[in-house]
Amino acid sequence: MPNQPLIDSVLATAVGGDRIAGLVAAAADEHGVVYQSAFGRRSVAAPARMTADSVFRVASMTKAVTAAAAMQLTEQGKLSLDQPAREILPFLAATKVLEGFDAAGQPVLRAPRSEVTLRRLLTHTAGFAYDIWDAALQRYQDVTGLPGIRSARLAALDAPLMFDPGERWEYGANIDIAGRMVEAASGLDLETYFQRHIFAPLGMVDSSFILRPEWASRLATVHARQADGSLEPIALPPWQAPEFYTGGGGLFSTAPDYMRFLRTLLNGGELEGARILRPETVALMGQNHMGALDVQPMVSVMPRLSQDVELFPGMAKKWGLSFLINTAPGPAGRSAGSLAWAGLNNTYYWVDPVRKVAGVLMTQVLPFADAAVLAALDGFEAAVYASVG
Repeated sequence: MPNQPLIDSVLATAVGGDRIAGLVAAAADEHGVVYQSAFGRRSVAAPARMTADSVFRVASMTKAVTAAAAMQLTEQGKLSLDQPAREILPFLAATKVLEGFDAAGQPVLRAPRSEVTLRRLLTHTAGFAYDIWDAALQRYQDVTGLPGIRSARLAALDAPLMFDPGERWEYGANIDIAGRMVEAASGLDLETYFQRHIFAPLGMVDSSFILRPEWASRLATVHARQADGSLEPIALPPWQAPEFYTGGGGLFSTAPDYMRFLRTLLNGGELEGARILRPETVALMGQNHMGALDVQPMVSVMPRLSQDVELFPGMAKKWGLSFLINTAPGPAGRSAGSLAWAGLNNTYYWVDPVRKVAGVLMTQVLPFADAAVLAALDGFEAAVYASVG
C-alpha cells in the first residue's frame, strides 16, 4: 500500500505559501489507482479548494490520445506508419522547407528531400515546429502573416517545414497534422472520434475538446508566474468552439480521467474489460522510433509561455510514438525506458512499463517548465516510488 502521509506531505509542502496555486496528483500500479489527492486552490484569487475532479486544460497531453487514435487506425489498415502523409492529406504535397531568408528578408523555400510520414509526425522528426521554441518560424510568421503555429487553423495553412523530414528532432506541430490524418482516415472529427473510440470505452467522462457549462464550478484557473515568484490569474477570453480540433492540444480533462488512459497504456491497451489497442501496439508505441537521433533541448523564444526545457539534463533521450523516453533511470525513481510528456500549463505524466507505475500531476501555471512545479513533480514521483517499493 502507498505511504499516503508521505505523499501528502510532499504535495502539501509544494503548494505552501501559494508557490503553486493548487494541484491534483494521482498514481497507479498494474492493479489500479494507489494514490489520488488535491491540494491548494483552483485560483489564488478565490477561496474554492482544488478537488480531485477539477478540470484542467491539458494542452500537449492531448498528443498521446491522438497517437492512440492513429495507432487504432493503423491496426485497422487505414493508416500506415511509413506511408507518405500527403497520400492521406493532399495539402502536404505543397509543403516546403524553410531554408532561411534572402537579403530582402523574404523566406527562401524549397521542396523537401524526404517524406512526411505518420512515424515522423509522432516522433517530432517530420519538420514541423512551434513558434514558442523556434525563432526562424516566428520570423516566417511575422513576414508572411501566417497565424501562430498554435492556431487551430494550422493544418489548413501553408506552414513550412524547418528541416527535411527525418533529419533531426524538433518539438512542434507534427501531431496536429497526425490528428488531421486521423480525421481523414476515419471520416470523423477528433472530438467525435475520441469520444466514441477512446473516452467512452475507457469511462473518461470528463474529457473533451469542448468546454462544458457544467464544468464551470470546477475549472482550474491558469496563472502567470511573476518575476517575484508570485502568481497572477490570467484572464482568458471566453471559450469558443475552434474551427477544428487539433491533435496536438486543446483537450480538457481531469487527473482521474487521464489516469484511466495511463492505466490503459500500463495494462497493454485494456482497462476493465475495454480494449482500445492491442498489447503489441502499445509495446510498439513505447519503443525508440527516432533511431540514432536524440531529443534536443527546447530553447524558448517566448519566455512568458515557456522556460527553456530539458527534462533529464545530461541524459540521452529518445522519442516513441508520441512519448519522451528516458534512456537511463530517472533521478526520482522511474525506470529507463519509461514514457512521459506534459502540457504547456504545467501538467505532467509518466508511465513506467518496467515497474508498472504511472503518475500524473496537474497544475495550471505559465510559463511551461516552471521550477516550482518540476520540483513538486520530482518530489511526488520519489514519494510514489518510495511507497510502492
